[in-house]
Amino acid sequence: MTMVKKAQAGFTLIELMIVVAIIGILAAIALPAYTDYTIRSKVSEGMVMAEGFKTLIAESTTVVELGANALAANVSVNAANPTKYLTSIAADVATGVITATYNVTNVGAAGTLVVSPFVKPAAAGGAITLAAAVLAGTTGAIDWACRGVGGTAATAGGMTAAGAGTLLAKYSPSNCR
Repeated sequence: MTMVKKAQAGFTLIELMIVVAIIGILAAIALPAYTDYTIRSKVSEGMVMAEGFKTLIAESTTVVELGANALAANVSVNAANPTKYLTSIAADVATGVITATYNVTNVGAAGTLVVSPFVKPAAAGGAITLAAAVLAGTTGAIDWACRGVGGTAATAGGMTAAGAGTLLAKYSPSNCR
């Protein structure tokens, strides 16, 4: 009787090391990107909250209405911690500019986004702030400029006078960069 040696099956050490290295590289790339995406999704809540403010402010045709509508928007939410991700959101009663301040603990990034109303007059000319349009009696389509750090989207839309926020561009919605 002869003994037959059976070859051992399995992975070699080098094959296992290659697989571990590939997984490590993928994790090093994917985890930071995933973190950025989760922060962006939390930031979007502020933009959803701002929609209600935008609706009220856009209905303003006089200085008095602008102040009253901005005040009504401010009263419609809790002044402090209106949501899990926002520390505050408020509209300026003189200009209609909306500022959303994010809760660094729950979002993972600190900063503000500033959403400014502009009027694009029917007559030739660039966009002017809603406050200036209301004072001058100018009518036209309402457009909104959103800015964190940066502002190429607002500048490209002719709204260079839009106030800047402090939220980093990589966390801001695409129309706020």
